[in-house]
Amino acid sequence: MKRLSLILLAAFSLTSCESVKSFMARDLEEEDFIIGQLYVDELVNETPVIATPVQAKPQRQADGSECSNALGLKCNSNDNAKLYETVNSWLGVPYKYGGTDRKGIDCSAFVGTVYKKVYGKTLRRTANDMLRDVELIGKSQLREGDLLFFTNSKGKVSHVGIYLKDGLFAHASTSAGVCVSRTDDSYWSKHFYKGGRVK
Repeated sequence: MKRLSLILLAAFSLTSCESVKSFMARDLEEEDFIIGQLYVDELVNETPVIATPVQAKPQRQADGSECSNALGLKCNSNDNAKLYETVNSWLGVPYKYGGTDRKGIDCSAFVGTVYKKVYGKTLRRTANDMLRDVELIGKSQLREGDLLFFTNSKGKVSHVGIYLKDGLFAHASTSAGVCVSRTDDSYWSKHFYKGGRVK
């Protein structure tokens, strides 16, 4: 009888231990999920400037030369052709929170992927963490290749894009997927936090 009691007590202890481990694992997952929601991209219904890949034609310059930036925007010889080509190749890819490929991608994965290909630099995974990869700058200081950070309605930095030129930036939009939008769009202008120049 005493041996049976010890066996039952040991079995109960092991079961309880597994239950506690299971509960703790679930609790930690939920905590990560709850914290993650503070930084998640919000649904932004917008009409982007460019939403699908462009077949850009070379543009003749005043000096007789031609240039093309792959997006069909007004261009000049200082444009980083590789940046525009890379952005163009991603246009139209759907938005997916946590996504990292052409089946679906989120804002920070898009920015990180483009930055790695164009500039050979590895950035942190989330928009909020990317703040540590940059020197913060004002909107008037933005130049091609700088990052733009935006807050959500909770005031948390939750969205990031890449500045192109003339008030345009490329990003993975929750409603339009990878696209080019204007910084002076009502939502983006209201939620702009800072620009960032990668260190």
